[in-house]
This record gives sequence, structure tokens and C-alpha cells, in this order.
Amino acid sequence: MSTAPVDTEVEVAAIRQVVATVEHVQQHELVDEFVALFRADAIWTTGHGKRLFGRDAIAEFTAAVLPGATAHGKATYELEHVLFIRPDVAAVKVRQRYFSNEGVLESEGSPMYVMAKEDGRWLLTANQNTPIVAD
Repeated sequence: MSTAPVDTEVEVAAIRQVVATVEHVQQHELVDEFVALFRADAIWTTGHGKRLFGRDAIAEFTAAVLPGATAHGKATYELEHVLFIRPDVAAVKVRQRYFSNEGVLESEGSPMYVMAKEDGRWLLTANQNTPIVAD
């Protein structure tokens, strides 16, 4: 466990880059690059509630659903908030927006990524992809 002070500006920029990479790999349907963002023992809960344990399960699921996922539109990902639990662990809220190919906003999500910094790299560790349901 790291107890060193956080250089917030540098670490938030690095986390923002991970979120940007999530957007890029999703929009370009890059399965291996997406899976590489996770720790080997990561947890991922999909927007439909499917629970995936470990990078292998995440890879299998992603390989089945990501190819062709952008046929009708794409998602954008925007960093909303970072809470440093420890200098090397952060809870990250993301604004996820799904647009049709015509640029019409179709739906939104509110993912929570718990990220851990290992060997100088922020990795997705425990993640929940939550859709926003209209009231």
C-alpha cells in the first residue's frame, strides 16, 4: 500500500487517459486493447448485470459482444469525478453517452471504475457499467 501524497494533477491526467482509451478501443472495436486495460483478477459488471470475474472472462465476453457493436452508433466516455481512496487506488465516475450514427443521443450510462495503479500504470480493477434510466 502506498501512503505517498498524490500529485492529483498528474494522476487525474493519467486516469483521464485510461478513460479516453476505453472510448477509443470501444469505438474501434479493439478487443485485445480493451482487455489489456484490466488487472488479471478484475471484476466487471456489464450494463445488463452480467458479472465477469477475471481478465479471461472479460476477454471472452468482450470478444463476443464488441465486434459489430458500433454498427448503429458509438459511445463517448467523459471523466466526471475521481476520488482517491489511497494514492494508488481511485474510484472513478464516468459519463457514458450513446449516439446513433446520425449523432442523436440515444441513452446514457454512469459507470464506476475502481482503478489501481500498478507498476506506474492505472488499471481497471472493480467496475460497474450502469445504464441511466429515465424517471
